[in-house]
Amino acid sequence: MENAVELHNVTKSFKGFQLKDISFTVKKGFVTGFIGANGAGKSSTIKLIMNLLKKDSGTLTVFGKDHEKDELWIKERIGFVYDDSVFYEEMTIRDLKKFIAPAYQNWDESKFQKYLDAFELPEKKRISSMSKGMKMKTSLMFALSHHAELIIMDEPTSGLDPVFRRELLDLLFEIMQDQEKSIFFSTHITTDLDRIADYLIFIHNGRIIFNEDVHSVFSTYGVVKGDADVLTKEVKSELTGIKETKFGFEALTSNADAVRSIIGREALIEKPTLEDIMYFTKRGEAHV
Repeated sequence: MENAVELHNVTKSFKGFQLKDISFTVKKGFVTGFIGANGAGKSSTIKLIMNLLKKDSGTLTVFGKDHEKDELWIKERIGFVYDDSVFYEEMTIRDLKKFIAPAYQNWDESKFQKYLDAFELPEKKRISSMSKGMKMKTSLMFALSHHAELIIMDEPTSGLDPVFRRELLDLLFEIMQDQEKSIFFSTHITTDLDRIADYLIFIHNGRIIFNEDVHSVFSTYGVVKGDADVLTKEVKSELTGIKETKFGFEALTSNADAVRSIIGREALIEKPTLEDIMYFTKRGEAHV
């Protein structure tokens, strides 16, 4: 089975917002980064995958099985790490284990103890009195203690200090040495994906902009900079989010080769960051 998750033309409507014809795959054995600005639809898409929301139309499978009909079988194999605590705040880790461990056939007590020690987590401390970093470690510990094949992370580094963010990414890198596991990492902090992402999915205003491997994204997209007289009608048709100043312009292209063939050396085409792609895409839509 090549894909851990598959969505085909999935639609979900809310008041004032819609996920429209969402189609993408999460490949088995890789880290897939799910990027987009706050409010773009990342969390809603994850809730659909987790069957916490019901889709209006389309098909959605996890491990090749229907995410609704085979929900229990699927959730045995998923570890969910959320950006905030999803636990009962007045419980301790020891209390939580008594509640969570029996729900998983593949619960591994030795792994639980391993991560409990490695993360230096206090078993008897209430969740409500933990820092955000400790809550994140607790969530990840429980996700890893039942041999989850797919780890879904919804904004896991939001609000964390840079040191712990780095530690978390290092840990995820170690986890992915087991090529049977898959990670779906949703974030608006795009630098978190620089070291670990194999594939990237960009969602903007409820629509998927691209679903590509990292190399393809950075070889296809480019930030174009030059004098304003370069901006012919033909060039503009290949650009998004054009920003003009008295010194010239800069914009995003999703077809760097085409722009290069038009302008030659009359402008500079730089490799974009993921932040560049998100910024110019949003800017382009705002000016339409």
